[in-house]
Amino acid sequence: MSAPDYAPKRSRRFFLRRSGRPHMSQALHGGGLRYDRWKWIQRDSAMIEFKRSHFEREVILWGVRWYVAYPIRQLEEMMEEHGVEVDHSTLNRWVVKYVPLLDQQFRTRKCLVGSSWRLDETYVKVKGSWKYLYRAVDKTGATVDFLLTARRDRKAALRFPAIESYNAEHQADVEIRQVKYLNNILEQDHRAVKRVARPTLGFKSFRSATATLAGVELMHMIRKGQLRATSKLRPAQQFYSLAA
Repeated sequence: MSAPDYAPKRSRRFFLRRSGRPHMSQALHGGGLRYDRWKWIQRDSAMIEFKRSHFEREVILWGVRWYVAYPIRQLEEMMEEHGVEVDHSTLNRWVVKYVPLLDQQFRTRKCLVGSSWRLDETYVKVKGSWKYLYRAVDKTGATVDFLLTARRDRKAALRFPAIESYNAEHQADVEIRQVKYLNNILEQDHRAVKRVARPTLGFKSFRSATATLAGVELMHMIRKGQLRATSKLRPAQQFYSLAA
């Protein structure tokens, strides 16, 4: 099945509406906008547990990182060459179980993003049907947030976690406006995510797609330098530090 034939997409910029008059949202928290998708996450959240796992912690993290970081279809064979025998279903279970926990840890240490956002959607196949991955970046290319949804409409866009969090925290009403020629930076950013997701040839379940894409986005944000770190670490080391 070929990709849906849609009209050319236009990226959206966010404007903040107060007293009935829209205007550009001002920079917050010292020049950046900050929010957490899960408000209950604390900065001292507990270390991720790997108890009762058949494989060692290092092996699980290694497999999960490779799964979400590279467009590799022969991951089982590569791990076997390194002395680890594991099938694809086990790797997928690791991703579904541990990526949401790693993502939660990342969001407690995520760098601030700018207040001007570009929102657009791309498509992924889940159980043979096209679903829509809404993604937003700021004007410098830093990832703001992402959302996988079954529909492509304004209502789905307004459920975007960053918008809901901003509105709730600041009692504001964010307006989505279509602005021509702002989607170049976001279209380029889509490619990095789809390059890893494409070799899967489609996801078998919405839950698996959500977890896998969250992992792909997580590694992409780490590579863009969006994880606050006290020392200079390579992307792989930053990924493993989320489970420390």
